[in-house]
Amino acid sequence: MTTTHRLTGVLLLTALTAMVAGAAVVVPSGLTLNPAEPAAALAAIRDRTALHLVELGLDVIGWTALVAAALTMAARRGATLPAGLLACAGLAGLLHDAGNLAATQLAAEPAAVEVARAVLLVAKWTVDLAGLLWVAATAAAALLLPVTAGLRRAGVLAALSGLVAAVLPWTTGVAGPSVALEQVGYALHLPILVWYGVLGWRELGWRTP
Repeated sequence: MTTTHRLTGVLLLTALTAMVAGAAVVVPSGLTLNPAEPAAALAAIRDRTALHLVELGLDVIGWTALVAAALTMAARRGATLPAGLLACAGLAGLLHDAGNLAATQLAAEPAAVEVARAVLLVAKWTVDLAGLLWVAATAAAALLLPVTAGLRRAGVLAALSGLVAAVLPWTTGVAGPSVALEQVGYALHLPILVWYGVLGWRELGWRTP
């Protein structure tokens, strides 16, 4: 394995570890920040500011590492399309984090509830866009990268699971996704994380010949 392959593996595993750690902070602490309840979201940020910032920092590390991993993959044969889509997914995720950081600052102004609603709404749909781009990147990687037949099939199945997760918020109409539905979305995105985790291990050279 070349140094570039190993770097890609390290970056992918760093991204996934940071994202899983961030989700482990968000879900049990009630910091999912539902745009349908902006006052409650701002109150949650005020009550658990340090925890929220830790989660936000982990998320930024995760999306940044994903963009960097995509850039290290881009020059390979067959990797241009999946790498480009993966980089776009990472950038959309960073825009989502920027929106959440803006909401953090708005939490100091309880009167800014309506502004916070708009900011949180944009942030939620930006992360949904990131999910859609990641699904497309996964499908492209499974079909175009030189991987085993089993990993190729697993990638297609993971992409389908992620697609369901990305489409779920569209089924809620003007109400927006509930906390429970968001947690279902996290679970449905898990196969994609696992697939990229396996890809990361392969990139490091830790695989059965």
